[in-house]
Amino acid sequence: MADHQRMRIHPVDLEAGGRQRPTAPLVPGGSFRSDKGDPAAQPAPHGHLPPPPRRVAPPVPPPPPPKRRRGCCCRLICCVLVTVVLLAVLAAAAVGALYLVFDPKAPRYSVDRLSVSAFQVDPTLMATARFDVTVTAANPNARIGIYYEAGSSLSVWYDAHRLAQGALPAFYQGHRNTTVLAVVMAGQAQLGGAVMSALQDAQRTGAVPLVFRADVPVRVELGSLKLWKVTSRVRCDLVVDSLGVNNPINIKASNCKFSLKL
Repeated sequence: MADHQRMRIHPVDLEAGGRQRPTAPLVPGGSFRSDKGDPAAQPAPHGHLPPPPRRVAPPVPPPPPPKRRRGCCCRLICCVLVTVVLLAVLAAAAVGALYLVFDPKAPRYSVDRLSVSAFQVDPTLMATARFDVTVTAANPNARIGIYYEAGSSLSVWYDAHRLAQGALPAFYQGHRNTTVLAVVMAGQAQLGGAVMSALQDAQRTGAVPLVFRADVPVRVELGSLKLWKVTSRVRCDLVVDSLGVNNPINIKASNCKFSLKL
């Protein structure tokens, strides 16, 4: 083992009279080095600084696990869907209960009488008309009232031309009530040559097609609860025998349809 031990070198202070002053050994006692050890650990040549010690990079910590955002979004969507379904079920149950309690029925409308107090066409084919119309509105419901509000629009049409227009008065229709309304309608329409010829042919055959339209804002009353405003739409397809002035007009056919516009 003496071959593998290094010599202990003590520096000598020449200025101190040649006396040798021991200093701490460069290599601690009891340490052993192999001549074929790490080259970086070998002593540097005279006049050269030893290489700096190697720096070992600290270990890189593993990346944090990704957050589970997808799971949170899925839970949120599920909660929203469940809430919507529950609200829909509750609303359907409430509507079903109201339907069973009030047993709603659609109101009925009809045009019972139509007379022409004025109808003339000038040389420019401008038609001026005045109609007296009798409209019947029936409410068959035992627990539902109907408020007919202002702002209604009534009109009489031939082909695509509006001959006259008018409005209903505002009124309240109670339970199981039938109301007869007399309405005066007047207006003007520019007719073309082909339309005027078709109208004259229809009067000669005794079958003049007319359309009666009504858009009426109404509010439905359920017991003591007054609901929001909706538009009641009525369309009656009529066939009359003529448009003679001050003559009784026979309504040969009448077909009325009712709908609601929310």
